[in-house]
Amino acid sequence: MYTTWNWFLGVLHLVTWGSSSTLLTIYAMPPQSPVQCSTTGGCTLYNSYGVWGDRKDCHAPNVTYPTTEQELRSVVAYANQNKLKVKVVTKFSHTIPKLACPTSNSEASLLVSTEKYNSNIVVDKDNLVVTVDAGVGLRELIDKVEEAGLSLVAAPYWEGVSVGGLISTGAHGSSWWGKGGAVHDYVIGLSLIVPARPSEGYAKIIRLEALDPLLNAAKVSLGLLGVISKVKLSLERGFKRSVTYNFTNDDHFEDVFMNHAKKYEFADITWYPSKNTAVYRYDERVPLNVSGNGVYDFIGFQSNLILISKSIRATEKTFENTRDVKGKCTLATTTVAAKKLVGNGLKNGLIFTGYPVIGQQGKMQTSGSCLYSSSSFSTCAWDPRINGLFFYETTAIFPAPKFGDFIRDVKKLRDLNPENFCGVDVYNGFLIRFIKASGAYLGQSEDSVVVDFNYYRASEASTPRLNQDVWEEVEQMAFFKYGAKPHWAKNRNLAFLDVQHKYPNFNRFIAARKQLDPQNMFSSEWSDEILFGKEAANKGDGCALEGQCMCSEDRHCSPENGYFCKQGLVYKEARVCRYSQSLSGNEYFYGIRY
Repeated sequence: MYTTWNWFLGVLHLVTWGSSSTLLTIYAMPPQSPVQCSTTGGCTLYNSYGVWGDRKDCHAPNVTYPTTEQELRSVVAYANQNKLKVKVVTKFSHTIPKLACPTSNSEASLLVSTEKYNSNIVVDKDNLVVTVDAGVGLRELIDKVEEAGLSLVAAPYWEGVSVGGLISTGAHGSSWWGKGGAVHDYVIGLSLIVPARPSEGYAKIIRLEALDPLLNAAKVSLGLLGVISKVKLSLERGFKRSVTYNFTNDDHFEDVFMNHAKKYEFADITWYPSKNTAVYRYDERVPLNVSGNGVYDFIGFQSNLILISKSIRATEKTFENTRDVKGKCTLATTTVAAKKLVGNGLKNGLIFTGYPVIGQQGKMQTSGSCLYSSSSFSTCAWDPRINGLFFYETTAIFPAPKFGDFIRDVKKLRDLNPENFCGVDVYNGFLIRFIKASGAYLGQSEDSVVVDFNYYRASEASTPRLNQDVWEEVEQMAFFKYGAKPHWAKNRNLAFLDVQHKYPNFNRFIAARKQLDPQNMFSSEWSDEILFGKEAANKGDGCALEGQCMCSEDRHCSPENGYFCKQGLVYKEARVCRYSQSLSGNEYFYGIRY
């Protein structure tokens, strides 16, 4: 029954994730602007996936594109004088929560885009410092720094972010060495434009240096303190990196992850639970005179043919609708095999020819080749214009001592039925990274382990998902049993419940917000919902399907489709929407059990 069809899907999936970006960028189109304005007035802000967590659009009457710091100050002054809510948006808009939406009363708001505020990158080679406009893209910054013979040590794996945006939300790579893997821990100065008294012109620029107590509030600010205009980052002398991936079994990786992170400066681990596979990244710096011109071009961030991206999404929807777990497992098997075959996107030159892959830090630390293309045959696989991949991204940040027990619990859940975990392996499994303790008030107060996992999101909010109870239990296990913190720029709303109690310096951040923005110009009901971790008072029907609530009644799931609120299988305190064939069908009519 499966042989020919699954072979076709396997090849299709291999092509999708393993296509050569060198070939496809000739025919690819870059992402669209996140702000779309109509000719009749009014603008709509989207994130890069085209849909916010609550599936409601974000509207504002206008957007402005300042090009200088003084123009930014004038915009803040105008907004303050006219009592407008303000949110800063970037060229990329990769934040998943609705932090960038100004207010539901859209007439009293203004979007400020830093897309055109990206001219200045000043490298001070003698002092190993770079000062950069907040709107500069990460790739432009890295290339300029590398040209000067220097390196930026930390960067997120995805390069489609601006400097101001990535530090505001705590973006990171992976390292427990030195200052660690979070970019904000390399910030040694920052300029912030904040509201001011009329006598001061309604707005002012404040310069925060290393010893200023406000800098720890401003490093990870979620855009709530003011408009970041300039960022000063510490650098190091240029270096290369040597990377090898070791695909092996997942026995005891929960016991050895600390040793791995301590041994390799840029270590990470990718875990494919349905395949019982752990992939250890052996990643360390080497001198510039070591031969090698390698590149890390992660295959998930390469351009994909639109037809193939649409076909993969259609296939996954079919598996969901027919409850075909085995079909998903076929895709998972092919995904892992493809990544192993092509070194996960590492290239020794034009292609991957073997380990180790050695290259300049700037070419190895981050990727995103689907961003840089100009035609209409291919694009990033999740581009909302093409109805391609559509998924959730859960990112949990654990105190290091708790991480091993979390993995042990997930393995217990996995071992009940390994096929139920194929859905996450279709994407990127569990990506495990390391970040150090930070002085930032909304950063990590202890050395931490970060876990990212992506999984299918339905096209309609009311549509339940295959094995969704598994991912809800893992999600609740992470955030509630083990007290993991949510990544500020990712996650479903559920992950932020009681988040304010997880940060020892949370009250200091709130005090800084009150000092710098006493009228809450830069806050909104949506940013408050995330910052203060509040669940909706009135939980509506189906609210648990998309992580808008934790179910406490069947109606919060989808009883008419056979999904009911049940306790977790391993974490008994979890409340998840689980499919029950015996209770589906005619026993429910309009959500009422008969």
